[in-house]
Amino acid sequence: MGRLQGDGGAVNDEFTISRVYDAPRERVWQAWTEPERLKRWWGPKGFTIHTCKVDLRPGGVFLYGMHAPDGTDVWGRFVYREIVKPERLVFIVSFSDPKGGVTRNPWNADWPLETLSTVLFAEHGAETTVTIQWRPQNATDSERKTFAEGRDSMQQGWTGTLDQLAAHLSISRLAKRL
Repeated sequence: MGRLQGDGGAVNDEFTISRVYDAPRERVWQAWTEPERLKRWWGPKGFTIHTCKVDLRPGGVFLYGMHAPDGTDVWGRFVYREIVKPERLVFIVSFSDPKGGVTRNPWNADWPLETLSTVLFAEHGAETTVTIQWRPQNATDSERKTFAEGRDSMQQGWTGTLDQLAAHLSISRLAKRL
């Protein structure tokens, strides 16, 4: 399993979280960029991915649909801005409809329509540190306030998602040994 680092605290409008994984950077990168791997771990704990399409190029889109534990369908998308294999992914995150059109957060209409995410992959021997930097993009003051007030929820959601990535990497490591 990975080790969680950081406090999820704010620097300006930014939320940051890091996790150390017992896996080589290339395998962690693949987990973030290959649809067959992404659908095994991506999303909040308890959600299942039913749609996962990745066009990994600047301007390309990762479109995903998830079933929430209560049966609700939730859609989201990343629009990739920068891809530096295997070091960095930069993308705009939005809730979406099934066709990829931007929509409001189904649980909080004042959540920013767009957030900017930077995911960094740093290799240290046999381990990889993943650092996620997340902040509102083109947001109103009210949306920025909602983002800032959602830090506990972000910490919980990202921790669950990164736990699922740790489990996926552990399973894929065991499968490679067999």
